Amino acid sequence: MAKPLIQMALDSLDFDQTVALATLVAPHIDIFEIGTPCIKHNGVNLVKELRARFPDKLLLVDLKTMDAGEYEATPFYAAGADICTVLGVSGLATCAGVIKAANAHGAEAQIDLINVGDKIACARATAEAGAHIMGIHTGLDAQAAGHTPFADLTDIASLGLPVRISVAGGINASTVQDVVRAGANIIVVGAAIYGAASPADAAREIRELVDAV
Repeated sequence: MAKPLIQMALDSLDFDQTVALATLVAPHIDIFEIGTPCIKHNGVNLVKELRARFPDKLLLVDLKTMDAGEYEATPFYAAGADICTVLGVSGLATCAGVIKAANAHGAEAQIDLINVGDKIACARATAEAGAHIMGIHTGLDAQAAGHTPFADLTDIASLGLPVRISVAGGINASTVQDVVRAGANIIVVGAAIYGAASPADAAREIRELVDAV
């Protein structure tokens, strides 16, 4: 199995702070995620800025598209996004639109399974439609209620679908190795890095823990 990739969630609304944080953690990160509030606030210009500054990194734009999949995702792929997300609850037609836009740009579409009732059925259907990445995502509100992504990760990993599996939801230094062992290909870390006293040191620690598994 290939070494899991580490994805850093950039959630600040401030353009300059986002770029500065990305610069601090870049040596230890594989994918920069422009979080949903961040991309809504800053728009496509932030994608262009990060693409120019970090040509060797993958860029994920967390659009959480709910409708008009191809139309919404296309300008972000054109600006340099490697991955865009679409909500599984949007339905197969919208997911297929983002997949079409991704394929047109040599990029990838990630299905976000947040709040999907039947995650297994959605994962199977969207994988058959050509999705590249399946996103197991326990959102902030669910985390606050005590939920974790581990059960969903186990369920989706057991399907053996021809996709990579991304996992997000409160992952930190004490849980990241468990996520790797459970079958994640992409590990999303946010607050455990950007909320640390030294984000660079926190990112380095996560990288070392992942590489040690």
